[in-house]
Amino acid sequence: MLGSSFGSSSTPHEEEENNPSPPNFYDLHHHHHHHQSFASPPIHMRQLLISCAELVARSDYSAAHRLIAILSSNASPFGDSTERLVHQFTKALTLRLNRASTANTTSFMIPIINPNTTTSANEEALLQSSYLSLNQVTPFIRFSQLTANQAILEAIDGQQAIHILDFDIMHGVQWPPLMQAVAERFPPPTLRITGTGKDIEILRKTGDRLTKFAHSLGLRFQFHPITNQDPVSITSSVILLPDETLAVNCVHYLHHLLNDRDRLRLFLHRIKAMNPRVFTVAEREANHNHPLFQQRFLEALDHYAAVFDSLEATLPPNSRERMAVEQIWFGREIADIVANEGENRRERHERFRSWELVLRNSGFGNVPLSTFALSQAKLLLRLHYPSEGYQLHVLQDSCFLGWQNQPLFSVSSWH
Repeated sequence: MLGSSFGSSSTPHEEEENNPSPPNFYDLHHHHHHHQSFASPPIHMRQLLISCAELVARSDYSAAHRLIAILSSNASPFGDSTERLVHQFTKALTLRLNRASTANTTSFMIPIINPNTTTSANEEALLQSSYLSLNQVTPFIRFSQLTANQAILEAIDGQQAIHILDFDIMHGVQWPPLMQAVAERFPPPTLRITGTGKDIEILRKTGDRLTKFAHSLGLRFQFHPITNQDPVSITSSVILLPDETLAVNCVHYLHHLLNDRDRLRLFLHRIKAMNPRVFTVAEREANHNHPLFQQRFLEALDHYAAVFDSLEATLPPNSRERMAVEQIWFGREIADIVANEGENRRERHERFRSWELVLRNSGFGNVPLSTFALSQAKLLLRLHYPSEGYQLHVLQDSCFLGWQNQPLFSVSSWH
């Protein structure tokens, strides 16, 4: 595929010799196969993007502007996966360039659609609908939620009162399958879910939907919303009943705490002190938190090349959902990683290796994912996303979802 040769991080490049990329997670296990016939145009565009990022980093604005003009003429939100990817990265570089060249560093403080800041109702609605599209057209969220659910179900087996603390519950789409599985147990346990989020309206609607669903299953259920609190203080405001078994769920959440390592460590110590039966973690398998802009840019380029390639392979060319996901959801992430600096940078993904270190240092031990969890994840991919490109790997007791040998997401379970 065009995009996979574009994103293949094992092709030698002059730029990368001076600025080496971290080794691919699977390099020990796999060898890349190159599609030589496709390699030249995408790699040429990749080189141009990397050169442009270097010019921006060196504050050579006029040369960067010239390169951006060339990149823009080779990019389109409606083209193939390479053209669409180049379009998003060129947009993000232009944003960074404009901020940097219009005077001083304060220009870096203009956030894009940043979930931390107030967004207009219209932007918020666009984000919500693109999130729902993302959930439908890619396996990324479903894989993370399904695998986390399986780990939770296995950990709470035989318990009569279950309490799930879910950080950033959003629409709560993770929980109906778990509720169904819990309701089939005999005798059915009671279930409480505490969901955190920034919008009380969305939380209320989520609570109502889950409560109705629980009612239809005959499941004794309660929902508690918690908004806008500091994550550390949330841990002390959750009320645990004496006989309850606690599960804590952080699916695509922890990276938001990486801008303050001490706070992250405190948060994890507090979670550990709550003594959950299981703590589920899902994260991006990419280092978008590298302090050096060029290194971060390179990581993002290879990660999103694989993501766009997977969308190209699994959706029709004129798919409106795909356009929304690429331009609104992934476009916002790319803009955040490339154009934002300092406190404003939110998408601080890190690889499983560093999460493993942080979690072990906070007193957590890895719980191996069961073979059943793995076969369920494989079934999900076969049923919903019938493409040879998606792959599952188990490494260090954790499960990775990848595209063409490039890992994109990890799910792990801890206690």
